[in-house]
Amino acid sequence: MNARTPAIVSKAPNMGTTIFTVMSALAAEKKAVNLGQGFPDFPCDPRLPALVNDAMSEGLNQYPPMTGVAPLREAVSRKIQSLYGRHYDPASEITVTAGATQAILTILLAIVHPEDEVIVLEPCYDSYVPNIELAGGVVVRVPLTPGTFRPDFDKIRAAINHRTRAILINSPHNPSGMIWSQQDMLTLQEILAPTNIVLISDEVYEHMVYAPNQHWSSAHFEGLAARAFIVSSFGKTYHVTGWKVGTVAAPAAYTAEFRKVHQFNVFTVNTPMQHALARFMADPAPYLELPAFYQRKRDLFRAGLAQTHFKLLPGEGTYFQCVDISNLKVPEKNLSEADFCKWLTTDIGVAAIPLSAFYGNGFDQKVIRFCFAKQDDTLLAALDKLKGL
Repeated sequence: MNARTPAIVSKAPNMGTTIFTVMSALAAEKKAVNLGQGFPDFPCDPRLPALVNDAMSEGLNQYPPMTGVAPLREAVSRKIQSLYGRHYDPASEITVTAGATQAILTILLAIVHPEDEVIVLEPCYDSYVPNIELAGGVVVRVPLTPGTFRPDFDKIRAAINHRTRAILINSPHNPSGMIWSQQDMLTLQEILAPTNIVLISDEVYEHMVYAPNQHWSSAHFEGLAARAFIVSSFGKTYHVTGWKVGTVAAPAAYTAEFRKVHQFNVFTVNTPMQHALARFMADPAPYLELPAFYQRKRDLFRAGLAQTHFKLLPGEGTYFQCVDISNLKVPEKNLSEADFCKWLTTDIGVAAIPLSAFYGNGFDQKVIRFCFAKQDDTLLAALDKLKGL
């Protein structure tokens, strides 16, 4: 008998491999310093894995509650209250997720009906658009202002209509490192007030905002918090991106809909890690000191880049630094951002990410992104290779 594999019609015929996978593979092949993909190359606080071992040894190895273990939800509630002045009920308004990407997909699956429109602000993280499309929604792309990456509220207003179900914002912003100001958030609150639009607020870099700036969470604002799913990430905050643990805070009615989907697409999250994170959060110092930790790395990296012909863009938040490459002299003129990054990886030995990868139409503004969440030695090695540019 000749077995036959039946053909399927792809739900994602235009979905390719992420730029992060492509550039990391090229960096490994060329033995380049990988400043492309956004993950630390240094260890987490040793207390964290020790606490995981403690939880495992205590027998905390079976299914936790679908919503997340109570001590972790309670710790998250206390942190939000302390930092942003808003109380979220741990039982009905906070859910532990398998990272921020799962959280965002679950939100979209819970609220988006076929043909609902969802506004995304480009450049945007590369999971947003596929997640909206998998949920059956229609993506409406609104550009951030080129060069500054500030929100263009006239364009946001123009994009809103009776089919708009949600808007997805990200501050601090990946890939640009821009942060939304208090006035930006107040303006968004004013625009959304007369609508039924849901706000999805991706705040995974909330603890990476550099002086004199401040992170303005959607939780700070009554009118935004009342319509917002707020997404956060322990992986980003505690240097454990491989753990894939995050949270969603939202009003009780929103959370109830979120959990209907969450229970069937992931159900729950690693038990001993949840208990470890809850215990670790008893000390607020690690997240309160994180801005100074990364600001020093940012300043070290920016000082080195200032000795090259890269034009530095502002670095207000995240662990990314964007640079304009238009003044660089390279063997081939007028290289696209993507081709420049391949040349930089192959010939110079440093991997970066083209910003064009974060736009649906591949908009090329001669800007690339480096990740500085690396050991000082890694950053210095990269700067040594880049100094000739």
